[in-house]
Amino acid sequence: MYATHADAIPANQPATLVDRLNGRYHEIALRTFMAIVLAHWGEHLFQAFQIYVLGWPVPKALGMLGMYYPWLVRSEVLHYGYALVMLAGLWIFRPGFTGVADRRWWTIALGIQFWHHIEHLLLIMQAMIGHNFFGRPVPTSVLQLWLPRVELHLFYNAIVFIPMVIGMYYHLFPPAEERTTFQCTCAWHRGAAA
Repeated sequence: MYATHADAIPANQPATLVDRLNGRYHEIALRTFMAIVLAHWGEHLFQAFQIYVLGWPVPKALGMLGMYYPWLVRSEVLHYGYALVMLAGLWIFRPGFTGVADRRWWTIALGIQFWHHIEHLLLIMQAMIGHNFFGRPVPTSVLQLWLPRVELHLFYNAIVFIPMVIGMYYHLFPPAEERTTFQCTCAWHRGAAA
């Protein structure tokens, strides 16, 4: 199991990147990852605001980033790249979630994000080969057959984000029975390791 403290990694064993991100740099790396996740959420919520409050048509509602770089937001590369970053981040930080509750919820988020990543993989494949699946005029993912893309991705981001937040809650505030063994500096309880 990976350490959540730098001093828990044996001195004679070279630390891998994953060891360092779940050891010495765990707190700052996890905070950085969560800031990226929140910025992405902000983009989706801003896009929803443009559509549902301002009444913009979906093709013009590209979020804040899309107001300045519309070509970037319209490309499947950005969306697939973010899905990959999310998947990698959830996988890389999983060893640092050493409690029962925090690891369970983080793993649920990882599983859901894996499927979300598959959906984006289907979209980027269609864009790359120039052929849309399912007889659709635009690249289409599986669940997009039943739900519009904007709403679908709000849904996906919500069902990944909710277990992440629950996992983070248990990571920051471990249950009483885990506090004596919980060694992460992220924890905000009196028994947290210094």
